[in-house]
Amino acid sequence: MASAPLLQLSDVSLGFGGRPLFAHVDLVIQPGDRLALVGRNGSGKSTLLKVIAGLIEPDSGSRSVAPGVRVGYMEQDPDLTGFATLGEWAAAGLEPSERWRLEAAAGGLKFDPATPCASASGGERRRAALARLLAGEPELMLLDEPTNHLDIEAIQWLEDRLSTTRAAWVMISHDRAILNHLSRAVLWLDRGTLRRLDQGFAAFEEWRDRLWAEEDAAAHKLDRRIKAEARWAVEGISARRRRNQGRLRRLQEMRAERAARIRRQGTAAMDFEAGPRSGRRVIEAREITKRYGEKVILGEPFSIRIMRGERVAFVGPNGVGKTTLVRMLIGKEPPDTGEVILGEGLQMAIFDQNRASLDPDATLWESLTGDKAMRVSGRSDQVMVRTQPRHVVSYLKDFLFTEEQARQPVRALSGGEKARLLLARIMAQPANLLVLDEPTNDLDLETLDLLQELVADFDGTVLLVSHDRDFIDRVATTTVAMEGDGRATIYAGGWSDYIAQRGERGGRQEKPKQKAAKPKAASAESRPARAGRGLSFTERHRLEKLPEEIARLEAEISKLSELLSDPELYSRDPQKFARASEALAARQKALSAAEEEWLALAEKAEAAGED
Repeated sequence: MASAPLLQLSDVSLGFGGRPLFAHVDLVIQPGDRLALVGRNGSGKSTLLKVIAGLIEPDSGSRSVAPGVRVGYMEQDPDLTGFATLGEWAAAGLEPSERWRLEAAAGGLKFDPATPCASASGGERRRAALARLLAGEPELMLLDEPTNHLDIEAIQWLEDRLSTTRAAWVMISHDRAILNHLSRAVLWLDRGTLRRLDQGFAAFEEWRDRLWAEEDAAAHKLDRRIKAEARWAVEGISARRRRNQGRLRRLQEMRAERAARIRRQGTAAMDFEAGPRSGRRVIEAREITKRYGEKVILGEPFSIRIMRGERVAFVGPNGVGKTTLVRMLIGKEPPDTGEVILGEGLQMAIFDQNRASLDPDATLWESLTGDKAMRVSGRSDQVMVRTQPRHVVSYLKDFLFTEEQARQPVRALSGGEKARLLLARIMAQPANLLVLDEPTNDLDLETLDLLQELVADFDGTVLLVSHDRDFIDRVATTTVAMEGDGRATIYAGGWSDYIAQRGERGGRQEKPKQKAAKPKAASAESRPARAGRGLSFTERHRLEKLPEEIARLEAEISKLSELLSDPELYSRDPQKFARASEALAARQKALSAAEEEWLALAEKAEAAGED
């Protein structure tokens, strides 16, 4: 016998200011459901979650909750009035015998219950709200971007907790890894309509693209019918006016249907343009250390050599010093000992995780025209975008902002919109070194996909601080791990490669059984293997990964060669031709280096008698 649903929405509709946000929503949540709620920024996901929680009354329709079922909602900006500390607020409503659950959640999520409410940051408040929700153990949990402001270790703790809970939950998240691992069904809010896929998130994008293709085919068919009927109306109606009023009405109905069709929101027209090529050596740090009083960032001397074209990810717990290390590497903060040498011709573009460069009281228009680097002399309505003047509204539209939003203050923007505005500022300037500090927070999945492609294809060097495991895997060529012990250790590849090289299981971090050797300077350049010795663990892993890298480079070379074979490309788009030519030369050089490295490692393995 099927169990009764925990919660049900029936024909729910809601709009703001006459604009419908969603309409005729039907939703049934059963015990044990693990639902990913996805959709574009601004589609109404958070509002729908509040309707499910009972915090917002819909314009029409009904919400029903089974008797005895408690629904818990993770508040994004909780009201802490009347409480001295985050722990007091989070424990409100818990029985004394249940307080241990809050302590466990606080430890896993890394927030201090003794933190005064008055001085708590936005991230600390959100972690407290998440701990309060988990400690209360409701039968249905509603989670709105729970991984924001969590480091990877805390995200993995949350993933473990959600994978073992008996409660049902609905989650809004941009973290592909946690959605892929945990979700059993997907709720897709698209242009006011809620659809459900009874498979995990891994199947979502293929399903979405199939629905879009069917929609495009139906729209094309409707347009053809309207065109044919309109031609008939012009050419044949005068002789049959009385008999064909019904056909005319059908034509008018089809036109009304087309007019009512809501177009899909496109992807942002984002692009990074590399500035003049930097020198081959971009950054070299030699034996640097750093501490602030008792706080040790780098106790052991750290060295690294970053070459042009590398994409280096910095990972580790919150507060360990990842941003400080990056600031030292780009010359914004001096090390206590050692030296940092910057290469020639560097042009930096910096994405700040705190959005500190955005004035909340300025309008979007002023945020662009007030930037000296973007200002067009004597024009208050134009900005300089990669050496070309653009009207400010036109450029904002490239990043999915409307003309009405151009005059709104920055404080009115959502987190994802602030991220897009900051990207608009840094993408306006040519750069050959991108510094991206938590760029993925609050972005929707489509914008994340585009950003990932742009970073991966960027013809320059990238330094990336992120807790998004999937994003790191997609873009990083090197990972620098900081684990809070005063050391920074260099690993080849992205997050999964780092985990494999540490010998960890199931993506969970464990302390090394032996103290790692003092790291030496590292770069993307291959180094010949020493003869007469067996392969190290890292070398064996590298030997296994090189065929995949070689195949990828060969595929990219084939694609670029095909592009350059177009005889009209140079005359049509000389800049694209030049970029493709440079990319082809770089890929060919990388392929040659990879093949030489594979041959050296293979010979070393054979000499040592290894399989």
